[in-house]
Amino acid sequence: MTVGAPTLVPAAGLLARLSQLRAQAAQLVEQRSADDPTAGDPLRGLYLSEEAIRHLLRRPAAQAPGTLPTTDGDDPLAQLAARLGLVALDVHILLAALAPELDRSFEPLYGYLNDDVGRRRATTGLALDLCGLPVHEPAARARFHPSAPLTALGLLVVEEPERPFPSRSLRVPDRVAAHLLGDDTLDAALTGHVRPLAPNASYATDFTDKLAALLTAKASPAPPPTVYLREHREGDGLACVTAALRTAGLDALHFSGPDERIPDLLREARLSERVVVVSPLSDQPTALVRALTGPDVSDVPVLLTGSRPYDPQWSEDDPLVLEAPRQRAGQVNTWGDALSRHTGPADLVRDEPADLGFDLAATVAPYRLGVDHIARAARAAQRLAGFDGTPVTAAHLRLAARQQSASGLERHARRIRPEVGWEDLVLPGKPLAQLRELALRARHRDQVLGDWRLSAGGGRGRGVLGLFAGESGTGKTLSAEVVAAELGLDLYVVQLSSIVDKYVGETEKNLERIFTEADRTDAVLLFDEADAVFGKRSEVKDAHDKYANMESAYLLQRLESFDGIALLTTNLRANIDEAFTRRLDLVVDFPFPDPGQRLALWRHSLARVPCAPGTDPARVAGAFELAGGSIRSAVVTAAYSAAGRGEPVTTADLVEGAEREYRKAGRLVPGEGSW
Repeated sequence: MTVGAPTLVPAAGLLARLSQLRAQAAQLVEQRSADDPTAGDPLRGLYLSEEAIRHLLRRPAAQAPGTLPTTDGDDPLAQLAARLGLVALDVHILLAALAPELDRSFEPLYGYLNDDVGRRRATTGLALDLCGLPVHEPAARARFHPSAPLTALGLLVVEEPERPFPSRSLRVPDRVAAHLLGDDTLDAALTGHVRPLAPNASYATDFTDKLAALLTAKASPAPPPTVYLREHREGDGLACVTAALRTAGLDALHFSGPDERIPDLLREARLSERVVVVSPLSDQPTALVRALTGPDVSDVPVLLTGSRPYDPQWSEDDPLVLEAPRQRAGQVNTWGDALSRHTGPADLVRDEPADLGFDLAATVAPYRLGVDHIARAARAAQRLAGFDGTPVTAAHLRLAARQQSASGLERHARRIRPEVGWEDLVLPGKPLAQLRELALRARHRDQVLGDWRLSAGGGRGRGVLGLFAGESGTGKTLSAEVVAAELGLDLYVVQLSSIVDKYVGETEKNLERIFTEADRTDAVLLFDEADAVFGKRSEVKDAHDKYANMESAYLLQRLESFDGIALLTTNLRANIDEAFTRRLDLVVDFPFPDPGQRLALWRHSLARVPCAPGTDPARVAGAFELAGGSIRSAVVTAAYSAAGRGEPVTTADLVEGAEREYRKAGRLVPGEGSW
């Protein structure tokens, strides 16, 4: 015996049933052996003598009904029968098949009664004999039909269909036997296909209350429901289901396995009295939906979630189809609940969230993760903090959340992990304030557009759209990176080469892939040089104009239903179609820097560069009219020159770098006397 292994004791009621079954089997043995000429033969069951054959020919065609073993209802078998609607005959058949699984002494006994020492399980004929029923009785034979309760519910397996009906073996699955003995360990066939649902502490709405009431309406004449929740964004349906189950006080089996495991799943749900949850649906869900709907599954509540509209071809028995409400970003209570379980040492379980030392609400506000991903992000943040040897910080939480929000966007866009902040921007007050407003809109859009119902309607999304306009090098891309860093999100720069296609309709398909991925990802989408895609529509003079206008029309429609954060940059604002401009939340103009801003940019770029005494960027900033991007390039040129000499950067190096930027742009370099 393994040390520390749990000891499972069968229920007293089940043992009492076995005692009565043994008495009935003994009576059957006495009846058969009373005039059996082979009763004392040690080789009985291995051959048939002439005398034995004559004895079989003298046996009556049907046995008289005997006394069925009965017991009180206070045992697992009686409880299972009451819960699943089994009749008394089903219970006795199940007990006969179960006996060898619980008591080894039934094996030789059954071998004798089967007239075959090698057949130590109950057969259909033996089970009916033990119940005192003739094998030719139609009602008795029907209890072994595939559609009968015992077999349809997965409680009994009738094996060897090639044999005559009376000699077919009966087997009780191990999971059913374990359940009747008090062991409710998950069926081994479902290992890796079923996982627990993460608790949801905050996603409680009128909708989830109604769904919980539907799941617990036992007094209703209608069977337990099969519900399909169509979700707008991945995770919406699962968050709603989790909250409803929490309200109803029900446990669930979250299934994500192959279709052939559905019978095992339904049996597990019946034995453990749990709800089946399938999320998300596969691309081809017809077989799964058919297996989980219909009258055969009317005793098990089933909740399905997916982003596709329900197709009536999936099943002839349509489930209740509902639209899952949008999941709010920044579910502070859910994050706090997850952190209370995963923050700190692995063996420490807290009832309340610890004092995190940072503003949890502000940190998680941009993330629209489902409860399952929130729990995983909390675990990942705890591991990151353990690696750093510090308590969990906002940076750990943001990094873990971004990992959970990864998607297929990198196939179409270049990801930038923001490493800049507001201190890296040198801008006038107005555009700086507009950038902060952009971040503010991203954080509070669910409240303003959702709770306060200020959305324009018409199926429009809750996206945040901004246009950054200004000359090259004025800080548009850097500002987009700063906004992404403020929100704790990754920045994805759309590669125009990966979306623009010469074939008609392909550009729109590529853009749709990007928008679809961005809708399900917590990230900032950046269309650099956006006028190449969002340009003005023109008068149709040929087929090229027609299809170019079709691309613009598609973009106009898609932006209205977009739910993410998209930023556009352009050097030529006049080239952007006015219809796009009307759909933008903010248009931020980036002015060319004045001398004071240029000096600040020079000093910021030189902050970590060793400079020789007397190096004065003020003279260079006043003499050379350069934007921020050009100033940085000039500093890089000066730094390489100084590094090649093995000396600090001098003013002459800065002048040389600035002059090179002038020459690259084809501008006249000012003479030394002018500055």
